[in-house]
Amino acid sequence: MKIAILSRKGSLYSTSRLKQAAEEAGHDALVVDYLRCYMNIASHRPAVVYGGKDLQVDAIIPRIGASNTFYGTAVVRQFEMMGVYPLNESQAISRSRDKLRCLQLLSRRGIGLPVTSFAHSTKDVAGVIELVGGAPLVVKILEGTQGIGVVLCETEKAAESVIEAFRGIHANILVQEFIKEAGGADIRAFVIGDKVVAAMRRQGAPGEFRSNLHRGGTAEQVKLTPEERTTAVRSAKAMGLRVCGVDMLRSNHGPVVMEVNSSPGLEGIEKATGIDVAGAIIKFIESKAEPNKTSDRIKG
Repeated sequence: MKIAILSRKGSLYSTSRLKQAAEEAGHDALVVDYLRCYMNIASHRPAVVYGGKDLQVDAIIPRIGASNTFYGTAVVRQFEMMGVYPLNESQAISRSRDKLRCLQLLSRRGIGLPVTSFAHSTKDVAGVIELVGGAPLVVKILEGTQGIGVVLCETEKAAESVIEAFRGIHANILVQEFIKEAGGADIRAFVIGDKVVAAMRRQGAPGEFRSNLHRGGTAEQVKLTPEERTTAVRSAKAMGLRVCGVDMLRSNHGPVVMEVNSSPGLEGIEKATGIDVAGAIIKFIESKAEPNKTSDRIKG
């Protein structure tokens, strides 16, 4: 099988591991910088051109950066038009990248979430704060990644100031209840198909409520409860994602989902758990890849 890994850099840990796993399984794997692809949209012969040549592959593994979602998903969509099997489909990637839409879809499926509010006008700040139960609370920029643009507000006055500041630069924000009992830790469940294949607990650095490894957090293997496993798999299905990382907090009323990541990194979870996640992804592709097999499993 010929597999294209859509990634900006072949030297990235996740990209190199996927390439290695594919080649060890006997496949021809190539890393394709999706921003250097251009497309022939013609209906009679859709094509993706890279390095001056039409790309002919059997499957693609999208590793689309958040800042390049629009163009990256356009490339994935073009491969779908060509009948190439995508590990994750373009529409599912777009759903998960829109944090508000993601939470709305999860809520519709009855999946546990922190109390969350979204508003446009700063005149409604008091109502937004009251809706999530008052301070302390968390304010998030919708477009933020890796913990950037996430602020813990200890008082309602601080929350008002942060919300007004973000809205002053026309940033779209979510306001969420602060899950104090999580203790600055979250759970990353790595879902492939209908199973959680690996899970880690990420703990924020001292004095840091954000648990992102990019911000100095640590990670260790964790045993999930049956409810946490079910929540992770249901979250993946709600997004229509075949492979994803589901980030959850352990609250007093059960697991609550914070985010569903369509391009989860492999380094942290492989090193924390010792599990060959890249190899599991390649085995999944081997079992599922067929020409013209796109499903768009959920509408909305």
